[in-house]
Amino acid sequence: MSEPAATSVETVLHDETGDMQRHDDQEATNASVARATGVIALGNVASRVLGMARDVVLTNLFGASTATDAFFVATLVPRTLYDLLIGGHVNGALIPVLSEVVTRDGRLALWRLVSVLVSMIAVVMALIVLLLTIFAPTVVSMVGSGYDGATQSLAADLLRITAPAMLFLSLFAILSGTLYALRAFTFPALAGAIFNGCVVLGTVALAPPLQVFPAASSHGVTWLVDRPIEGIRAAAFGWLIGAVVQMASQLPGLRRARLRLTLHWRHPAIRQIVLLYLPVTFSLILDAFVRVFSYNLASQTGESSLSYMNWATTLIQFPQGLVATAISIAILPTLSRQAALIAGEGERSFRDTLGLGLRMAITLIIPAAVGLFVLAMPIIDLLFEHGAFTPADTEVTAFALRLYLIGLPFAAVDLLLVYAFYARQDTLTPALIGLVSLLLYMVVALLLAPTTGVFSLMIADSVKHVAHALLSTLILRRKLGGFGDQRLALTTLKAATAAAVMVVGALIVQPVVVDIVDTKRFYGEILLVGAAGGVCVVVYVAMALLLRLEELLWLWRMIRQRLFSRN
Repeated sequence: MSEPAATSVETVLHDETGDMQRHDDQEATNASVARATGVIALGNVASRVLGMARDVVLTNLFGASTATDAFFVATLVPRTLYDLLIGGHVNGALIPVLSEVVTRDGRLALWRLVSVLVSMIAVVMALIVLLLTIFAPTVVSMVGSGYDGATQSLAADLLRITAPAMLFLSLFAILSGTLYALRAFTFPALAGAIFNGCVVLGTVALAPPLQVFPAASSHGVTWLVDRPIEGIRAAAFGWLIGAVVQMASQLPGLRRARLRLTLHWRHPAIRQIVLLYLPVTFSLILDAFVRVFSYNLASQTGESSLSYMNWATTLIQFPQGLVATAISIAILPTLSRQAALIAGEGERSFRDTLGLGLRMAITLIIPAAVGLFVLAMPIIDLLFEHGAFTPADTEVTAFALRLYLIGLPFAAVDLLLVYAFYARQDTLTPALIGLVSLLLYMVVALLLAPTTGVFSLMIADSVKHVAHALLSTLILRRKLGGFGDQRLALTTLKAATAAAVMVVGALIVQPVVVDIVDTKRFYGEILLVGAAGGVCVVVYVAMALLLRLEELLWLWRMIRQRLFSRN
């Protein structure tokens, strides 16, 4: 009778040891994800700040004008084709397969696969660039049919400048995807900042000087100051330079790689990439179609509508990139490795890692969205309302931004859910969900366009994100057999409560600052945004401590541990 008892004790000890080991492994995984998130988040901060500087330069030099509309059309085309052919597949097809290859077969096998990918992409993109250069006027007329002939002609000229950037953007996507698969995050994280910085420097350096000329008026001769709209070519050249330098910035991270150009494109992993690629391609084709649809609809709702839409999008991409994109990219390689494990420990680890990402995203994106909603006007006033950008432009852009912000928390959560599908090498489900949400987007936009104009696009965008997030949650929950004990609802409730109190603090401090300083001056604008933003941060953190919002406390402990470990 003693042997069964001993066996039972050994079994219990074994189970407890296994649980402790799994807990330690998950803690190590969480710490690794947090470090990677921090690196990517810092890179995204730099990228978004310089991206904001890029738009500040555009608004100051050219305002909301046909020149900026032409520039946005000329960058939309290569950016959309890049997303469709390469960029949109990095997370869905490239990183999961590259991660599997390097884990299973080693780095030499990875270099062989990457060499094939680089060679294929270089040839295909060069041909597409040539076609875009030849047929630029036709392409522009398809995207911006609502513009007059002069604007379309300018956009075609700009497209011939920006089209070659596709080649360098595509090579960057392959190289950065390789680094992500190797869990080397620093060089890819800094790439966006490098790109935007080059656009800023190129635009400022190459923009022509202002032209001063006399004009008759009731008071005699008035001197007018203007900048030729052809000067927008400086921004197009900056965009091309940024793509080249961004691609080159990845090379130091791959200095030990054994890459070579080859015409032998047969590789067993290519088929696997293509199979993952096809559903994503379907989704991206729909997205590209809807993007062209949106630009066409915006071009028909009045001059500068496209510019307002892009500036509002730039602002909303700041929290999106800082929170959702950083966390999603950081956990994707880890999720891909965990998904490759057989059900059991792999499934539990997968749910734990995904739950960590979701709780972190919820904790950070809710206050970001709420704070940006409340401070939309003073932020846009500070960033854009200078030079050729007017107070009326500020009001329109702020309203567009607030409509976008309704869908931001759903978009942030949804991005992690989509990456969870990708990690499981399931690209078909997100594509089908995307089809439903994009059709809903078009229906809402068309129904509201006659009454709300360009704002119908922002409303439709928020509806799309809400629908996509809900469908993704329901389907992934069913596939995983539930999310486990992740406390997602409790985290959301605590974060929303803290954000609500934060809003009260911001609404109290804004009129006080307005009474004390002249907010029409630049220093007053800085004080208003700084004081209100500072109150938002302090109040949210204080409420998080009061409500014991564990994810924020955990992030702080990880940052403090990281800092002290270096000192």
